[in-house]
Amino acid sequence: TQEALQAANELGYPVLVRPSYVLGGQGMEIAYNDRNIRDFMKIINQTVQEHPILVDKYLMGREVEVDGVFDGEDLLIPGIMEHVERAGVHSGDSISVYPPIHVEDKHRQTIEKYTYDLAKALGVIGLINIQFIIYNDEVYVIEVNPRSSRTIPYISKVTGVPIIDLATKVMLGQKLKDLGYGTGIYRQADYYAVKMPVFSFEKLTDVDTGLGPEMKSTGEVLGLAEAFPQALLKAFKGANMRVPKKGGRIIITVKDEDKREIVGIARGFADMGIEIFATDGTCKVLQAADVPCTRVNRVSEAHPNISDMIASGTIDLVINTPTKGRRHDTDGFKIRRATVEHSVGCVTAIDTARAMLTVRERGRSQELHPIDITEI
Repeated sequence: TQEALQAANELGYPVLVRPSYVLGGQGMEIAYNDRNIRDFMKIINQTVQEHPILVDKYLMGREVEVDGVFDGEDLLIPGIMEHVERAGVHSGDSISVYPPIHVEDKHRQTIEKYTYDLAKALGVIGLINIQFIIYNDEVYVIEVNPRSSRTIPYISKVTGVPIIDLATKVMLGQKLKDLGYGTGIYRQADYYAVKMPVFSFEKLTDVDTGLGPEMKSTGEVLGLAEAFPQALLKAFKGANMRVPKKGGRIIITVKDEDKREIVGIARGFADMGIEIFATDGTCKVLQAADVPCTRVNRVSEAHPNISDMIASGTIDLVINTPTKGRRHDTDGFKIRRATVEHSVGCVTAIDTARAMLTVRERGRSQELHPIDITEI
């Protein structure tokens, strides 16, 4: 624990604390202070660790991901995928968008170069998966996997590039330049494809629904449309997540670090005729910014409180960004579990809430232009 504290203070908070050689981000946590480090190390060390525990600097940037095929000489990247949620939410739990919306050409070129250089240096023949962060106009590498990944079926379907077939041929000695799909980054589609995670929290009691570095989703759905908001709306519907409409009601309760960002999102929903409820701290911030909202009691306060409202069936969505930690006796944990038990949508990341606002502002259902998936 002392070594972890020393490393964290040398790097500067926030940091990512993680055991070595884990899949799905198991045991990973973002630590914001010394107390978090002590708590997380206690949890990690409940299991004997054969390998070092890693402490990495955490950068809260835009996350992008690529799957590529490398034959030793040439590289083919079917497409770049951009995550809606900023880095810190596991890639398997993030909403993923193809083609990317906010990735500049210079960053695409850097991503292609880094992917080529890493595949070459690692001696990859076949598949490679890399996750990047774009932070302060720089491209950073999060991790490199010289293997297939969970995004292969998604990017294969939406680009029309048969990645597994090509990788298999490459591994058997054929060259990409002879396989008909070219090299470099494949041509970009003229429609949007949104991959959205699906969860099974109602079947997993006592599991916190708050998203973070540890993967919690159990599946995914795909939304396709000619415009991004429409593809996003289809994905939300496919994941059985209702997007509030005019006359709907939302409860907002967010941690202090998110209060500044939530103001614009709450104002957008309020401007569309959606009624906003919020716990005391969040409500004061919203009212100070002239966003109309009604205060609601916390779980630990007198009835009727936030749990009663969720149980009443009159709430369309709860936006709750969790404070960090693994305690199950907090108001936030009880709120998130209440939404599961009463089938109320719950968003635990600011970026997901903003995506919902985007859908409601610009993605009207009557404007949807369905795409026949068999044509892709």
